[in-house]
Amino acid sequence: MQLSELVRLALEEDLGPGDVTTAACVAPDATGVATIYAKQDIVVCGHTAAKEVFRQLGAEYQEKIAEGTPVGPRQVIAEVRGPHRSLLSGERCALNFLMRLSGIATHVRSVVAVANGMKVVDTRKTTPLHRQLEKHAVRVGGASNHRFGLFDGVMLKDNHIVAAGGIAAAVARVRAVVHPLLKVEVEVESLEELEQALAAGADVIMLDNMPNDMLQKAVHIAGGRAILEASGNMDAARAGSLAGSGIDYVSMGGLIHQARWADLSMRIQES
Repeated sequence: MQLSELVRLALEEDLGPGDVTTAACVAPDATGVATIYAKQDIVVCGHTAAKEVFRQLGAEYQEKIAEGTPVGPRQVIAEVRGPHRSLLSGERCALNFLMRLSGIATHVRSVVAVANGMKVVDTRKTTPLHRQLEKHAVRVGGASNHRFGLFDGVMLKDNHIVAAGGIAAAVARVRAVVHPLLKVEVEVESLEELEQALAAGADVIMLDNMPNDMLQKAVHIAGGRAILEASGNMDAARAGSLAGSGIDYVSMGGLIHQARWADLSMRIQES
């Protein structure tokens, strides 16, 4: 979904037929300036969405702090100019985007900081229709993206394997259909399944819910024949413990779904 359409729907959800409070007490010709500021230590993210909110309402949004920048309490990250009615009607929608996305970027930055150089990637565990924004926030926080959706990468998970009749059959069927530049990833839960995935010619193998000692055995068995991804029961400290182990990267759905919203606020400046 295009950002403009997502924002339009978000505004429609909040405004409905109109902002009754603002329309009742604010003169239509009143204009002014508002500042948006952090109320805690955060990594700034979400300017593009917030700017689109105010653009659609006829106000001008100006970044004061670049995305990816750490800021502290009371630091102004953006300024908005325009009709008071636009500032008030767009306040919550814009802040919701900023708070959610800055929260993800802040959480991801904290994970990366203790991951000891291990490459960390996200998953498809995202808020419906907000995936592009949330995966952007992951990058702003310093981690990397896994595949975006079902269309840009092959991942044979446990249910695919059961439905296809086994790892070898699933990989063979995929290879017969997809173009040769598309990597094929297979999820495995045991060293036996790892052997099957290697024999089938998987490009990437996800080692799902394996303890660290089993992951080390998997690295030895794979011997560089496939890219190895560790996933399941993964946190920052554990990711850091795998740095230099031969595991290529770890995936963590919690980069997004465990992030708490950042605390920001907007204040209209008195004339």
